[in-house]
Amino acid sequence: MISFFIGQPSCYQYLKSRKMKSRKLGNSGLEVSALGFGAMGLSFPNAPTKNENIQLLRSAVEHGITFFDTAQGYGDNELLVGEALEHLRKEVIIATKFGLKDGNVRLGLDSRPENIKAVAEASLKRLRTDVIDLFYQHRFDPNVPIEDVAGTVKDLIQQGKVKYFGLSEANAETIRRAHAVLPVTAVQSEYSMFYREPENEIIATLEELGIGFVPFSPLGKGFLTGTITANTVFDKTDTRNILPRFDKENREANQALVDLVVSIAKDKNATPAQIALGWLLAQKPFIVPIPGTTKLYRLQENIGAANIYLTTNELSKVNTALAAIKIVGERYPPQIQKATGRK
Repeated sequence: MISFFIGQPSCYQYLKSRKMKSRKLGNSGLEVSALGFGAMGLSFPNAPTKNENIQLLRSAVEHGITFFDTAQGYGDNELLVGEALEHLRKEVIIATKFGLKDGNVRLGLDSRPENIKAVAEASLKRLRTDVIDLFYQHRFDPNVPIEDVAGTVKDLIQQGKVKYFGLSEANAETIRRAHAVLPVTAVQSEYSMFYREPENEIIATLEELGIGFVPFSPLGKGFLTGTITANTVFDKTDTRNILPRFDKENREANQALVDLVVSIAKDKNATPAQIALGWLLAQKPFIVPIPGTTKLYRLQENIGAANIYLTTNELSKVNTALAAIKIVGERYPPQIQKATGRK
């Protein structure tokens, strides 16, 4: 593997000496930490205890993270985030989501205006707050015009119950239609070295319209940490067991990507996860990844990525190497694609 960069300082030394940098989500004026925290995993099976999760969320704030992502559809996640951050509410930005029938993705989508309003009220109570900072439509609902969705959120903003409007995994046309009714502050979609589809159209659209981009699964669901190989055996409750991209054969075929990230990390004296997150931060100044973790040491590692710096020349070299690697395997199995519209 070729050597990319030599002689860079370790990111860990920055943790205690530097405050987390901030970014603005597009032209909205909403300013958040350069890295957010995706809280969904704290409600997965075999997650740490409630008290451990609360301490982790509070530790994230202590380390400079101000942007937290949850959703109606993540089980007890809003309750957890609300309890953990209630006394820190003035210091943090909380994003949550609407658009699932009874908060259950398996039941389908529901972005009818009356449901959006009901979800907002329920989320406010669960989050122990009087306003939702950023309210995303979880998935586009083909049965409800996006103009009606945007109009309903606009009403909630006028009522003081919501501050900003967001979309999750929306296509460019939907983003434009929604934005014409109510300025969209952020779009959340999967984006990483492992999944680069947003580069085809979405990122350019967001840049044109002045909308922030919030990548979820920025570490490729753990694949970009360098800890997963073709021989890795996931716990039986691990959702990666049903994801085609994590089939043993596909993991083996995609190992070239991990090798690349590990090589760059070695040259930069960083970890693979820090390189994966640093690469995202280097793409555009309005990109704010939201890695999730259940472990304090991983949280600290992720935060170190905010100090990874890739020059234009370095980024070009990395992207050239990435372009030569073909990623194998679909993101989701057919049943999830059908239920959520995700591919």
